[in-house]
Amino acid sequence: MTSYNRRKILKAGAAFAGASALGFPAISYGQTDKIKIGHLTPLTGFLGALGAYAQLGMRLAEEEINKAGGVMGRQLDVMSEDSVNQATAATKAQRMLEQDSATVLMGEINSASAVTIMQVAARNKKLFMQIGARSDALRGKNCNRYTFHVDIPNTVMVNAVGKALLRDNMVKDKKFFTLTADYIFGHDLLNAAKRFFAANQGNLIGDELIATDVTDFSPYLLKIRQSKPDVVCSNLAGNQVTNLIKQYAEFGLPYPIVGFNLNTADAWAAGEGNLAGTWPTVWYHTLDVPASKTFVDNFTKKNGKPPENHAWIEYVSLKMMAQAMNETKSTDTDKLIAYFEKQSQFDILKARKAYFRSWDHQLVQEAYPFSPKAKGQAKDKWDLITLGAAIPNANEPLEVINPTKEQNPCTLS
Repeated sequence: MTSYNRRKILKAGAAFAGASALGFPAISYGQTDKIKIGHLTPLTGFLGALGAYAQLGMRLAEEEINKAGGVMGRQLDVMSEDSVNQATAATKAQRMLEQDSATVLMGEINSASAVTIMQVAARNKKLFMQIGARSDALRGKNCNRYTFHVDIPNTVMVNAVGKALLRDNMVKDKKFFTLTADYIFGHDLLNAAKRFFAANQGNLIGDELIATDVTDFSPYLLKIRQSKPDVVCSNLAGNQVTNLIKQYAEFGLPYPIVGFNLNTADAWAAGEGNLAGTWPTVWYHTLDVPASKTFVDNFTKKNGKPPENHAWIEYVSLKMMAQAMNETKSTDTDKLIAYFEKQSQFDILKARKAYFRSWDHQLVQEAYPFSPKAKGQAKDKWDLITLGAAIPNANEPLEVINPTKEQNPCTLS
């Protein structure tokens, strides 16, 4: 290279740098950087089995999105960690935003931890897609404009099972005994159950609050035997439900048992022949929808087992987030909020599309009651339940099973 040509190139480079400093167009390397997403879910404790599935679902969605070209031509980088408990969840959420440059926060199953992450999101004015926690209070008195809720809330779960109980004449003038998880989720679910009983002339004759680390249910089962209820109802969470189901079957109590909360990983862990009654779910891997079947096939091929409902919900949540970013051509918090609030439609692998309500940021979608198969009918250890018809009915608005504005004290700010 001649000295003249070299000087010419150097001058051109200097001029380009100067123009960039003055605001002229320049190459933005940031646009090719990965979009970082902070993902928190419990991987230990009584919800750990659910969190493990949540992580698998999130990873599959990340891989599929990146393989298809990413979001706005950029790859996603999901930073996934164990939320552990509410204090640790808040600390990790803050670190992900401050130090790890997370664009948004996603995840969680534990309602108590979800509250603290919601507070971090609001304080930092960053979006939090709260995926798996179900307490009504999160989308009620604790709601904020930076948080969107994906899973069905407690009231919807109660309504899903309640419709089946009313159909079978198992509510009016019946005596109920409930067992309730002793933390925000359980307390909230009990309140929803009480409202249902009162509205339909059911009688709650007893309730026991049970710590999340309890594994021996025999003292509570003895109280049930003494009370002689018509129906026993579970308001428990995580592996609490598994332990109750196994021990209830061993005790051989004659009272039918139902539940207002059950995740399918906990049902599978209970084993064939132990589960009885009617329970709610947000999704199940036998759902007869083509897109759902494709997801199940891909997940099973990759992981050697079918997806649990937390795998599904994390998968569709990341797909929804990617859709919002692609449609708005932005990762800006306010633009994403506006996109969700205009009730954009999302394919969540169900018969009907879902949308977020603008006033409480709840995803409105179908739910399902389910019942266990009789012993000997299951094809494998994951084929334990029969999914009921979706609620609401196809000719009803999706809104009808959700809390109304009058029932929900949410004020977004």
